[in-house]
Amino acid sequence: MRLENKVAVITGGAMGIGAVTASRFIAEGGRVVIGDIQRGPGEAFAAQFGDKAVFAVCNVTQEDHVAALVDLAVSRFGKLDIMFNNAGIIGAVGPIDTTPADEWNATLAVLINGVFFGMKHAAPVMMKQGSGSIINNGSVAARRAGYSTSMIYGAGKAAVNHLTVCVSMQLGEKNVRVNSISPGGIATGIFAKALGLPPDKADSLAEGMKARMAKAQPIPRAGLTDDIANAALFLAS
Repeated sequence: MRLENKVAVITGGAMGIGAVTASRFIAEGGRVVIGDIQRGPGEAFAAQFGDKAVFAVCNVTQEDHVAALVDLAVSRFGKLDIMFNNAGIIGAVGPIDTTPADEWNATLAVLINGVFFGMKHAAPVMMKQGSGSIINNGSVAARRAGYSTSMIYGAGKAAVNHLTVCVSMQLGEKNVRVNSISPGGIATGIFAKALGLPPDKADSLAEGMKARMAKAQPIPRAGLTDDIANAALFLAS
């Protein structure tokens, strides 16, 4: 019960890493506001947990959506202890000389703006409380080229990592911790979605990716959503 009486907001919480993390937080005694652009899966997922979870539609490129998640946590549960800025996409794929500007902007709107909005609106609540933990989902692609199908994704995640460090200096003085997690290859549907497959089909392919990923690293198993959820739990606790 490491999160007993703690309240969390998780963006991109309806599926994948976000959903597994939400389940882990609740199992450890927490209550969770789940934000996601997918209403159907999000509502169905939150309903499993009764009054310990609530869902709200959230497009993280829209500041008012993210602000509403924070407001919902405070109005429903009375406070906000954990902000997990998890929502992300692979986004624009292709060489630098042919990537359209609108695809660049749309990708970074999710990867960078979504994290910025989450920190911006969680920070005042946590500073007033004198406590809190902000967790941003980065990527190994932020530090090493060739670890993503999208160079724009790598650039966006690098920005997330450095923004995390910068904000941690400000909020640390108010007893608010700010950290990022950098997953490697995790067996979820995000890769297939980047290639244009519909979400339900993409997620069904995640299981088949495990064997390929297991061969790409010294430890012979794929990274799992549980690995990231447990890292988030550690940072949240």
